[in-house]
Amino acid sequence: MSRVRFPRVATLKTATAFADHLAASEIDLAFDADLSPPGSSPLAQPLVVGGAAVGNRFAILPMEGWDGTRDGEPSELTRRRWRHFGVSGAKLIWGGEAVAVRHDGRASPNQLLLTPRTHAAIAALRDELVAAHRERFGSNADRDLHIGLQLTHSGRFAKPDAADRPAPLAGCDHPILDRRFSPGPRVLSDHDLEHLVDDFVTAARMAQSAGFTFVDIKQCHGYLGHELLGARSRPGRFGGSLENRFRFVRSVIEGIRAEVPGLAIGVRLSMFDVTPFKKDVDGSGVPEAGGALAGPNGFGLLAGEDLDSALVEPRALLTLFDQLGVTSVCLTAGSPYYCPHIVRPAFFPPMDGYQPPEDPLRGVARQIRATAMLKRDFPRLTTVGSGYSYLQEWLPHVAQYTIREGLTDMVGLGRMVLSYPEFAADVLEGRPLKRAAFCRTFSDCTTGPRLGFVSGCYPLDPLYEALPHADAVKAVRTKMNVTMGS
Repeated sequence: MSRVRFPRVATLKTATAFADHLAASEIDLAFDADLSPPGSSPLAQPLVVGGAAVGNRFAILPMEGWDGTRDGEPSELTRRRWRHFGVSGAKLIWGGEAVAVRHDGRASPNQLLLTPRTHAAIAALRDELVAAHRERFGSNADRDLHIGLQLTHSGRFAKPDAADRPAPLAGCDHPILDRRFSPGPRVLSDHDLEHLVDDFVTAARMAQSAGFTFVDIKQCHGYLGHELLGARSRPGRFGGSLENRFRFVRSVIEGIRAEVPGLAIGVRLSMFDVTPFKKDVDGSGVPEAGGALAGPNGFGLLAGEDLDSALVEPRALLTLFDQLGVTSVCLTAGSPYYCPHIVRPAFFPPMDGYQPPEDPLRGVARQIRATAMLKRDFPRLTTVGSGYSYLQEWLPHVAQYTIREGLTDMVGLGRMVLSYPEFAADVLEGRPLKRAAFCRTFSDCTTGPRLGFVSGCYPLDPLYEALPHADAVKAVRTKMNVTMGS
C-alpha cells in the first residue's frame, strides 16, 4: 500500500514554493507573502462581538481533552490546558471545550458535565484561564477577553459510562451510520427533545453564573444538534421541513434569551457535510455509499465542489440566527467520526481514519471559501473560521490575508494550541515562530481518545510524551504510517 503523495507543508519553505504548489494543484488559497509589523497587523485589530470588546482576531476553538473526572469536573490536565488558553494571546475563547448538559450526552465518561455539583469547579476553571492571561499580559488584560462555554449533547456518539461502550441517542435514522452501532441507536422522541431544551437552558443559566459571557449551542460534527438539522425523514415536530428541523436549536436559543437575559449566544455550525467515508482495502478514504449522498438525511450536503448549493440550508439557518439575536458563529464542516479529512485536514490520519483522499490544503481552502461566502451574506454575524492548523508555517500568512480581505472576522486555532500554546502571542508580538512546536497533524490527539486515553499532543508536549500510555499511542501511529507507506 502506498500513500497518495502530497508534499508536506514543512517542505514548502518559501512563499514562492507554497504559491507554486497551490497553483500547480489548482487550490484556490490566497495568502500574504509578508507579515505586517506588530501593532499594524490586521490580526491585531480589535472588534466588538455581541457587545463585548475583543482585543484581536485570534480565537481558541473548543477542544475537549476527555480528561475530566467521572463526575464531570476538570482534572489537572484540564486546568493546564485552560491555563494554556489563557497565555495563548487569543482574545476570544470559543467555548473552551464541549461541556455536556446532562450525563447521557457525554461523548466520554471523562467529558466535562455542567451540573449544580460541578458548577463551582467549572467556574474555577474559567478563573484559572483569566488569571493566567493576566499574569502573562498584564493585570487589566482581561478587559478585552471574551470567554464562552460550549454546551452539547453528543447524540449518537455518546459514551457516558465507558470509553468502549457506546450509548447512542440519535436525532434520526441514518442508513449508513446506524450500521456502525450494535444494537442500533435509540432515536430520541419529541418528548425527549422538549426536555433536553430545558436542560440546555438550565446549563446556560449556570454558565452565566460561573462568569461566562456567552454560550455556544453546538450544532456541528455529527452530534445531536447537527444531526437534527438534517433530520428530513424524522416524523413529528423536530423533523421533515426546515421549520421543524430548526425547531430544536430555535427553542434552545429562545429559551436562553427569555430566561438568561444578558447572556450572549453563539453557535458552532458545520456549514456543509458529505457522505460518510470509510477506509478502503488499500487504506485510502472512499465514500461509503459509493459516491452518492447517503439516504434522505443530512444538512448542507456537498456534491462535488458545489458549495453554493450546499450552503442553501445553512443560509436559511443563519437567517434565523440573525433574527433570534445570535451574535456570532464559529464555522466548521463535516464530522471527525465519519469524514475527518473534511473537518480536520491532516497528513497523518488517526487510528480510525484513512489516507487523505485529497491534498489536505484543498480541505483548508474549502472551509475558508465557504466561511467567506457566508460572511459575505451575513455581515452582521461575527464569524470565526476553522481548519487553519494544517497550514503550519503558512498559518499566519493565510490568516492575515483572510482578515485583511474580510473573508472572516476571526481565525480559530485548534490543534496548533495543543503543541504551541503561545502561537498567537508570538505572531502578534512579532517574535520568531518556533518551527519545532508547530502541529504537524500526526492526529495523536484523536488517536488517544479512540484508545480510551486522554487527548493531547503526544509527539510535542513533554507532559503527554511522558504519560504511561504514550507508547501505545505512538505505536498505533507508527504502524499506520508504515502500513500507508509514509
